[in-house]
Amino acid sequence: MPTAPQLQHLQQWVLRAGRVGDGKLSEAQVIDRIRALEELKAVAAAEQARLTAHLYAARQRREAAEKVPAKKRCAGLGTEIALARRVSPHQGNRHLGVALALTRELPQTFAALSAGEISEWRATLVVRETAVLSAEHRLEVDRQLARHLTGSGWGDRQVANEARRIGYRLDPGSAIRRVRGANADRHVSLRPAPDTMTYLTGFLPVAQGVACKVALMRHADSLKAQGDQRSRAQIVADTLVERLTGQAKATGTPVEVNLVMTDKALFAGSNEPAHLVGYGTIPAEIACRLVAEADQAWLRRLYTHPDSGALVAMDSRRRCFRDGIRHQAVLTWDTCAIPGCDAPVRHIDHPTPVKGGGTTSSDNAAGLCEACNYTKDLPGWTAILHTWSDGGKVLHLVSPTGHRHRSRAPDPPGAPDPVNERVRRLLSA
Repeated sequence: MPTAPQLQHLQQWVLRAGRVGDGKLSEAQVIDRIRALEELKAVAAAEQARLTAHLYAARQRREAAEKVPAKKRCAGLGTEIALARRVSPHQGNRHLGVALALTRELPQTFAALSAGEISEWRATLVVRETAVLSAEHRLEVDRQLARHLTGSGWGDRQVANEARRIGYRLDPGSAIRRVRGANADRHVSLRPAPDTMTYLTGFLPVAQGVACKVALMRHADSLKAQGDQRSRAQIVADTLVERLTGQAKATGTPVEVNLVMTDKALFAGSNEPAHLVGYGTIPAEIACRLVAEADQAWLRRLYTHPDSGALVAMDSRRRCFRDGIRHQAVLTWDTCAIPGCDAPVRHIDHPTPVKGGGTTSSDNAAGLCEACNYTKDLPGWTAILHTWSDGGKVLHLVSPTGHRHRSRAPDPPGAPDPVNERVRRLLSA
């Protein structure tokens, strides 16, 4: 295993290999170095997978010796991997699963990754496409697929299709199991898109998905035949919103949307960006338009610290939320407070448990997603929430291996620039 100085030397070599501003490298040499760095990324990914599998086995042995029930062994390990790799817990669990599959059941694919011949993403696709197969069938797919992984000129989609085709031939029933598994995973998701738009995605069985699209298109064709001036795509989008919300053109269905913006942006034309909970930052002009075009709008005053701008209190008046502390915590964190996790807040947690003397107050409230809240309470994990004198909140998380991680609550709209604030204080002293 490389020591810290060796890693630093490797990092310096990578930086030197990427510097081409001195004009000493030909175009061909630049391409060669780009390829070398890509291969280095693959080798590093393979080593991460090997170490991840090693950690899993070591944790299994230790917890078995400690008489931990089999179903609870390695609980939370995916989150530890995520914190180490600076990604979300969902991605950490995926990395854990990929590492175990590659090192145990896909030796040819793992060898190609270790040699820098394929990317981490291509290896992940092979794992994904063989997930429903038995270990024996997975080994056979890996053997037959090896000649297509490198040197064939195939793209990632072709490799994935070939892995799926071999698997179907070896185990015809795997297709049915894939369908059943996918059907159980049906869901609707929302993620930000450029220009204050969003992607509303429904992951549905094929028959239902096609039926939804056909119904929307038929309605659009009908309106176009009646002279509607909107494009078909616009009619489809508008119809989707109307049918999901029950919203007609004249009257709307009340839906609570949390929009956080400064009073100057709302009333005085300030350009300070606003924050739409569940989406992110939006321009002040768009925020004002959302308020102006709403059928009804409720205003709730949020009080921030004069120095840091951190949210410290809010009006006692409320709508739809019975617990003001919960509402304040959601507005403070927006997404899960665990480092790297972008999931929406589902649980308002006591970092210091009530049984440990923690109070049910804003100073001891952190917004977490459901999965991270359960993980944080596993043996070996510790969470501490620090609320500074200026209202800022920092969550400190200690994993079972003793590694420390922290995340800071995002600044609300209108929060002062810390650098400019320090300058202002010096000038006014």
